[in-house]
Amino acid sequence: MMSQNFNHPLSTLSASEIEDAVSVLKNSNKEHENSSFSYISLEEPDKKLLKEKSNLDRFVKIVGVDQKSNGFEAEINLSKKELLKEEKISNKAGPTYTLAEIFKAIELTMGDENYQKALEKRGIKDLSLIQIDPWPGGGFVNKNIKNGNRALKAISFLKDSEKDNAYARPIQGLIAHIDLTENKVVEVEDHGVVEVPKAHARYDKDGQESLRENPKEIAITQPEGVGFSVEDNLISWEGWQLRASIDPIEGLALHQVSLNDRPIFYRAGLSDMVVPYGSSDPMHWWKAVHDGTEYGFGTMTNSLTLGCDCLGEIYYLDAHKLAFDGSVETIENAICIHEEDFGVQWKHNDSTQMGYNEVRRSRRLVVSSFATIGNYDYGIFWYLYLDGTIQLEIKLTGVVGISAFHEDIHKPGQDFKISPELASPIHQHLFNVRIDWDLDDGDNQLYETNVEPLPINNANPEGTQFQAVSSHLTKESEAQRNIAPEKSRSWKIVNPKKLNKVGLPTAYKILYGNTPTLLSNPDSPPGKRAAFAKHNIWATPFQNEERSGGGRHTVMHSGEGGLEEITAKDRNISECDLVTWLTFGVTHLPRPEDWPVMPVEYCGVHLIPVGFFDQNPTINLPPSCSSKSKSNK
Repeated sequence: MMSQNFNHPLSTLSASEIEDAVSVLKNSNKEHENSSFSYISLEEPDKKLLKEKSNLDRFVKIVGVDQKSNGFEAEINLSKKELLKEEKISNKAGPTYTLAEIFKAIELTMGDENYQKALEKRGIKDLSLIQIDPWPGGGFVNKNIKNGNRALKAISFLKDSEKDNAYARPIQGLIAHIDLTENKVVEVEDHGVVEVPKAHARYDKDGQESLRENPKEIAITQPEGVGFSVEDNLISWEGWQLRASIDPIEGLALHQVSLNDRPIFYRAGLSDMVVPYGSSDPMHWWKAVHDGTEYGFGTMTNSLTLGCDCLGEIYYLDAHKLAFDGSVETIENAICIHEEDFGVQWKHNDSTQMGYNEVRRSRRLVVSSFATIGNYDYGIFWYLYLDGTIQLEIKLTGVVGISAFHEDIHKPGQDFKISPELASPIHQHLFNVRIDWDLDDGDNQLYETNVEPLPINNANPEGTQFQAVSSHLTKESEAQRNIAPEKSRSWKIVNPKKLNKVGLPTAYKILYGNTPTLLSNPDSPPGKRAAFAKHNIWATPFQNEERSGGGRHTVMHSGEGGLEEITAKDRNISECDLVTWLTFGVTHLPRPEDWPVMPVEYCGVHLIPVGFFDQNPTINLPPSCSSKSKSNK
């Protein structure tokens, strides 16, 4: 268990601190006795001040919805147990949905007469077998919901039994619109009766006809102990130092990442994400959920299972969250820390008379968490490598969005049959990670590099030559860029005042794989609400309040406060406290292999040192051929 006492201004909030904060708020404003709470977050101190001293007061922000369904946020000095201020949140952009609102949406839908009649038309009378999934109501708001009211939509599924996978049996074409402010269902859309699928699709072990023979165990042991140490939430490993925490919106966040006492970045976390659907199916066309800012990656973080989610010698960090009723819930094993072997680090078999045959093995430190939001599960994995590489990988799994297949509803290229009775719509998962750089403890610059072929001329008679062309991006408008695989495009974060042995500035390169951008029309509601997904990279000068690519609050919003608005002033970024916003993800064309639960799909980004070291930083690794390895000879 994590200590209840914090040792550092960036230590994870303890359960007692959360209890104290709620007590201060309720004692200061009795109206909050019946408020519904969204989350509590640590208000991190000014980073320049934190570099100077660590004995600082602790501040938190409590966000929630009051009895009148108005959003609020309250700032509290934990050290002095004092409410500093409380503000109403604009009804144009509200805080994350509370669990109480989710329960309310289900209850109101289940009790609605028109909804029950629609079920009866389909021969469904036993409400105990109904599963209702509420979805955010922003972007496409029912005409009967007053402007500024909080709303959800609800789609339904039918279980055959208590343990049944309800997603196998969608109730096609039935959508309830719930006004959370008015506490009522304002409309039940019914697009006609489609037979509920009959097949089952359980994915638990008891639901399988038979299980394959257990694969032989792969045992990961470290008889001499792990190579990392953890104190509070400070992790040290092979010269790396960092802090890890669970932010209620961002989920797993890293702080003060350094290597060999050289700062790389100050903070990194998911600023926002969006899942836009591209189908015309009435069950899906309106979906474009912001999983982080509408529900909260941290709020939905899982407790991890030893030997399953993480394998080997594991160190866990717990997290504490504010429940909707003001109580504290502990997420045990919220963050997993462990080491992995990662194959060959470097190798060369010398073919000259020298006869060297040298090989060194790589390993990496893994810091990870998982969050479940609706039907999808998301793993956030940060990897640190011996050679200075940093990798962020998102693992997508869970259950795909689903419909009962009907040839009059579903269109080839938009809706993909994944079973004889089911179709799953085309959609995207687009993530935006905010990285607040501190490379070599100074102001930083952003460069773009493109590799270009040289023209055929006297200097290049055969047309074989090409070159890397770098340009300094000096304004926010110049830094709104997309990947270009045909140009091997990459970006570098540079400290111009720190030079390496060859006289070049130290740098880290941002390297993508093939990653999409937003496919929804820019003028559509998703295009406006998730404008961050239009570009693979944005850059801004640091401002503490600029934390989310889609806007701080996104429930019912139409695009306020996102990156397009943040960068509208076109500020100078030529040499500053630099922040980059990186968008990556997948465009998912569902396949039969994704059913009934999808294998993990991966996306992410690499951060690679470029001139940060004077030579291969792993050249001094000792040989590490394992004496315990076996062969057939």
